[in-house]
Amino acid sequence: MIKRRVILTFLNLILVGIILSLSGCATPQPQNLNNVCAIFQQNPNWYRYAKRSQNHWGIPISTLMAIMYQESRFQPTVKPPREKLFSVIPWTRPTSADGYSQATYETWWEFQDDTDNFAAQRSNFKDAIYFVGWYSRLAHDKLRIPLNNTFELYLAYHEGILGYAQRSYARQAWLIAVAHRVEAQANIYHYQLNQCGPNYVRSNWG
Repeated sequence: MIKRRVILTFLNLILVGIILSLSGCATPQPQNLNNVCAIFQQNPNWYRYAKRSQNHWGIPISTLMAIMYQESRFQPTVKPPREKLFSVIPWTRPTSADGYSQATYETWWEFQDDTDNFAAQRSNFKDAIYFVGWYSRLAHDKLRIPLNNTFELYLAYHEGILGYAQRSYARQAWLIAVAHRVEAQANIYHYQLNQCGPNYVRSNWG
């Protein structure tokens, strides 16, 4: 397994280099982060990818998008800020989290193995939204969290399956507050998607 992951990591690095050399730039951050209809209007393919993730994993688009909003503000290459050595010198980052979903290397490798998608990249929205659905479904299957319970799903997403099972979030009041914000954002997105209307969705994004 370790040898396989080393090979896959090497191949992924080569693929990333090819993609970057061909594209030169990533999809820009949406202009209106608080309006999911505007986000999909700016990036119609994003709706199709989010819909695909919802159909496969059973997690509502509103929840998928709210989690991604919280994690990266829809930025493809964002990383946790570096820690400071002696409060001055930029040092290492606290985790290997990266991309739209802020997935770590280890969890992303597990996702690649489980979905047989070894070319998946954290800076690719299509792959990232599928990852958020995959991990949320994992939380549902292992922790029995309802598929539409954004609050609990986010806690499991942030703390991991084991951390949630051990109720690590209970000692972190700030995280509880963040999970409530994610839940509120999902409710806003859900309302907005209903306002967009199915005809508009089919004709413009579907």
